[in-house]
Amino acid sequence: MSGVRLTQTRVARLKPATREYSVSDRVVPSLSVRVYPSGTKTWVCTTGGGKTSLGKVIVTSLEDARTTCLQYQLDGIAPRQANPLYQTFVLETWRPTWSTRCKPNTVKKRDSVPTRQLLPTFGSLPFNRITRKGIEDWFEAYSVFAPGGANFALKILRQSLNHAVERGLILINPARSVRPNRRPKLTRFLSRDEIGRLNAALDHYVDGQEGMQADIIRLLLLTGCRKMEIMGLKRREVADHRLRLEESKTGPRTVYLGPEAQAILERRLSAPGPYSAYVFPSPRNPQRPLSENLSLWHRIRRAIGIKDVRLHDLRHSYASQCVMAGVPLPVVSRLLGHSQCSMTLRYAHVSDTDVANAAERIGTRMQVLLQGE
Repeated sequence: MSGVRLTQTRVARLKPATREYSVSDRVVPSLSVRVYPSGTKTWVCTTGGGKTSLGKVIVTSLEDARTTCLQYQLDGIAPRQANPLYQTFVLETWRPTWSTRCKPNTVKKRDSVPTRQLLPTFGSLPFNRITRKGIEDWFEAYSVFAPGGANFALKILRQSLNHAVERGLILINPARSVRPNRRPKLTRFLSRDEIGRLNAALDHYVDGQEGMQADIIRLLLLTGCRKMEIMGLKRREVADHRLRLEESKTGPRTVYLGPEAQAILERRLSAPGPYSAYVFPSPRNPQRPLSENLSLWHRIRRAIGIKDVRLHDLRHSYASQCVMAGVPLPVVSRLLGHSQCSMTLRYAHVSDTDVANAAERIGTRMQVLLQGE
């Protein structure tokens, strides 16, 4: 399209088309607004150094875009900082935008992705050399041995590049159309028979470190807590027949305990040995919580024929039993410490037998209604 005198109102009225198009500004001819089929609008500056994105219209005003574009034009090329190395951008620009708002464990988990995957591959490249093809090659190679890890790393890469788009460093995110690996839906939970077999197997372990691990496994099933919420449980968090967790994935929360869970915790709190602030202290250093893998879990699940069950599936099982007992979904959501009920739906599985029985009951009721009785 030919150039016009751009105004904020005129830019706002530009409609998306089936293909992207640009409208140049008569006031600053090197400035244009690019309109994408999705409706996104971006300022673009064309100089002797090529085209440079100045950011989205909803973020950068027309006046600021004109001023920046004139500066680029005077320089003859876009300043070097308009196309920094990916490593510089990640560490100095992108990371500070989220790291101060996340919990230490979350920061540690997210930091591991750039450190181990993204920076070794893309860190030395300026943005104009990070291409979709390069991202696809990296993603496919990583997916061979860690498809789940590759998906998470791709998610982090997309987030960082989205921020680069918002800052006007690139026009489009080259990772946006790279498709993640399809992951199987995890709907595994323990049946009533499997819960009974697990409980019987745990009864054989009552003393020492294995007894401690057995109590942790039982508490995971009895409370629906996450693994680290129990393994890192502090003495001061146990009070009034409940757990008052100071920190969880969704922030502080209260976990209500049944009689058996209370009995386990009372036994642990009165166990002999050096004092520790933790209910399940490390045998090597009682001033730290137990942090090693629960080796007992791996042995027991093989012994009772549930090798496909993960430790986290005990949380699924707790939620499923709640639902099958008729506990309303909002209450189950609160028991699990979810911020939204939609999260709970992923855990609240029911068995085929329960579904069949429910269908039979509802069918009988509907038959009565149809017959007018």
